[in-house]
Amino acid sequence: MVMEDPEAPHHMLLLRNFMAQGLVHHQPLIYASPANDPKGFLGTLPNPMASKDEKSRLHDTEQEKGLRIAWQYKKYFGEHNSEAQRDGKPEYCSDFDLRKPLERHFFSGQHIDCVSLKDSDDLAAFRERCSSFLSQTNRNSGNITGGRIAIQSLCSPQCDFSNKEWEMLSFVRSLKNVLRLSNAVAVITFPPSLVLTTFSKRLQHLADTIVSIKAIPDEDKELAKLLTGYQDIVGLLSIHKVARINTQVPAILEATTFSMKLQKRRSLILECLNQAPVDGSSGTSYSTSGSCSSSSKTGSLDF
Repeated sequence: MVMEDPEAPHHMLLLRNFMAQGLVHHQPLIYASPANDPKGFLGTLPNPMASKDEKSRLHDTEQEKGLRIAWQYKKYFGEHNSEAQRDGKPEYCSDFDLRKPLERHFFSGQHIDCVSLKDSDDLAAFRERCSSFLSQTNRNSGNITGGRIAIQSLCSPQCDFSNKEWEMLSFVRSLKNVLRLSNAVAVITFPPSLVLTTFSKRLQHLADTIVSIKAIPDEDKELAKLLTGYQDIVGLLSIHKVARINTQVPAILEATTFSMKLQKRRSLILECLNQAPVDGSSGTSYSTSGSCSSSSKTGSLDF
């Protein structure tokens, strides 16, 4: 579950990458939104970047030219073979070019269902479509093909059921139960600023994983001093909850806040925030903090 930021639609970047990743790997997809024509959103999905070594892509321009030529050969010999190969094994695609739309051959032969939730009185019909979709990826049937469900702005005012809180909670609970029996995953975004706090908390309680998006101002001199690469950062992603199934041991993450960067306005990158350490008690850096020794005389053992 993704909590949207009312100031900027950065949650759509995550949704686009999520949907494009599934189509590139030939996974069936359901996309639902409050738009009149949700199928038009498929035209905004990003195209996968050419498979290349990360360091070479950033620093070695000569090798980048060679890889670009290799990518063209790859497209020529087999356009439908979209999985990159590394050491003879299929590699999962997670790098996408936001400036290029997803190529048409990724849509051919795919099971793609686009649903408009606008003017819907309830979620009963959509619930049935999700159940029928997930029955094709049931774990007990021996099918290992994964599936993806992407729901944009579930509590949007454009939907007539937006004031039916218990019906939306029942839908999320039912979807969660069916997902447990399948090889599919669902991402739901919702605007917490447009719903009651109690309802928002109930939705978060039902979710397995919760992240929130917060946009940052274009020119904030204070943040620019604190964060490295500030000019490429468009927002912050915070992790509030991580899926823990069949265990009561909480997950302890090394970092819970990441910066959302658009590298060269081309690819979305999530990075841990890099900030210089500061002594909170005195407001000065550690290099200028006072001595830990209580003695007025300095010695070889004093810090």
